[in-house]
Amino acid sequence: MNTLTPIIIPSLGESISEVVLGHWLVTDGQWIERDAPLVEIESDKVTQELPAPVSGEITITKQTGEECMIGDTIGSIDETAVKPDEMQPESTAQREATVDVTSETIASAEQTKRVTPLAKKVADDLGVSLENVDGSGPKGRITKSDVINAKQTTYEVPAPLVDQPVPQHRSIRREKMSVLRRSIAHRLVEAQNSTAMLTTFNEADMSKVIALRKLHKEEFNDRYGVSLGFMSFFTKACVSALAAWPILNTSLVDGDIEYHDYVDMSIAIGTERGLVVPIIRNAEHMTFAEIERTIKDLALRAREGKLTMEDMTGGTFTISNGGVYGSMMSTPILNPPQCGIVGLHRIQNRPVEDPQNEGQIVLRPMMYLALSYDHRLVDGEGAVGFLVHVKHCIEDPERLLLGL
Repeated sequence: MNTLTPIIIPSLGESISEVVLGHWLVTDGQWIERDAPLVEIESDKVTQELPAPVSGEITITKQTGEECMIGDTIGSIDETAVKPDEMQPESTAQREATVDVTSETIASAEQTKRVTPLAKKVADDLGVSLENVDGSGPKGRITKSDVINAKQTTYEVPAPLVDQPVPQHRSIRREKMSVLRRSIAHRLVEAQNSTAMLTTFNEADMSKVIALRKLHKEEFNDRYGVSLGFMSFFTKACVSALAAWPILNTSLVDGDIEYHDYVDMSIAIGTERGLVVPIIRNAEHMTFAEIERTIKDLALRAREGKLTMEDMTGGTFTISNGGVYGSMMSTPILNPPQCGIVGLHRIQNRPVEDPQNEGQIVLRPMMYLALSYDHRLVDGEGAVGFLVHVKHCIEDPERLLLGL
């Protein structure tokens, strides 16, 4: 009698109700060991591997790309299936017999490429042969960006034909919105509809921060093994401002104002799948080096799809840096239930009045700052005061070292 153990989509957190099946890492009818990775599960926040609950022969009932709800059964494992002979421990003679083909097996395995469902679809649409694409993802997986880069590299502009009209191509392509993109859209609309969101703006002279980085960047990198970036300065500045204006470090929960005596700083990171917002825990206790190392680790794991629910749950305030994409000015949208988010923008030389010489105009590297806040909790004075505090910390970074 067969003993079938169902393979069930597990709960991935309170806010996740559906997922998309990524690559199956095994084939239908294959015998697998307990805890071996079976399939990749793509939620609106993370991609993770689902391990086998038991050992046995697998039957797959749902395929890559299908949308599933939490609790859905996607296959089963027959625990009574006999383990194939080739998977039994080998004798000495068997091991010696396989030596001659080991190198060929390894070479064959190295040539086997894994492709994300999105990359496969983009390759089909663009007419890119995956045989000519090098994968930059985990374990050599080919991603969407690899396919696009390959298309751009191999594209050649044809020579114009003399006295012949250039053909006009007009096409329409429709694709289903991903779970992540749908979730982002839902949250953006929810933030707009459920909060009294306002935005205040200011600007910061980046001269001293730039000079400080230039002076110490090599020694900082040598000592701590990470670059000294702008994000650590702004994280420190926001932590300082939150201490002065604690109402910005609150959440509205069931009609109550929830205060936090810690700062779990959410950092917006763009990936090929969309925007994710992992968290720097207890940022108020971190040094510049610890902040930079944490951001580097979170960004790397975000782009490799290795963030966990724990990495992205429970932030108290958010920093979003649109300046890395060239944005000059924007209105960041709140990340509920948080009541504040700071938007950073592109640094650009602009003429401003020299604060040391009244009436004298000088060129300075300036950055526009934006603070969006929930007006139900935060009044205008608190919002403006918070952003002015951040501005002063950036324009006089010694304040961060003195805790001012």
